[in-house]
Amino acid sequence: MSNPLSMLFGKSPIKPLQEHMTIVTECAHELTSFLDASIANDWAAADQHYTSICAKENRADDIKREIRLHMPKGLFMPVSRSDLLELLTVQDHIANRARDIAGLMLGRKMVVPEVIQQEMRDFVEAAIAVADQAYTIINELDELLETGFIGREVDFVEELITKLDAKEKQADTWERNVRHKLFDVEKEFHPVDVMFLYNIIEKVGSLADRARRVGGRLQLLVAR
Repeated sequence: MSNPLSMLFGKSPIKPLQEHMTIVTECAHELTSFLDASIANDWAAADQHYTSICAKENRADDIKREIRLHMPKGLFMPVSRSDLLELLTVQDHIANRARDIAGLMLGRKMVVPEVIQQEMRDFVEAAIAVADQAYTIINELDELLETGFIGREVDFVEELITKLDAKEKQADTWERNVRHKLFDVEKEFHPVDVMFLYNIIEKVGSLADRARRVGGRLQLLVAR
């Protein structure tokens, strides 16, 4: 029986790449509900959201594997096979990071201190916004392909990448806010708990950075 995903390569490898980014972005979005459950100390719900993240991350891995197996070695496109595979890898890191964040918090039953809960929510939402913008950019890949990576579509994508960079800077600002507020009160909590909180903050920032790299990789494709 033929593989439905591999059949897509009869036309272009772009659609499976976009499907992969869709699942990856869903992984990031699940962090909002996971964080709310952890703040509510509802670990049964948190476990359900973690399971959902893992299932989506596994689905993304399946798509990644199929893309790598079935992407033609000779592409008649204005972009190389190796560049598309590198873009795929960068996308995949977003899902991996979402899984890492939820897994660490669930494993230690980490409840974000009340004093920084709102800042943490805002920070996670800012990081997800970066992933959303990366998703928007990847959905322009087929249009770029149709235009041969030239013309107005390139200008439009460049604008989207500029917005992506701006959203990542906003996430950086929220990260600094959370770090500073935690620093002000860290002596009130167990040192090990504080250490892991800083670790989670770093991982959320890393998710935003990895989403920004999607735009960076696409910018390189356009430049070439």
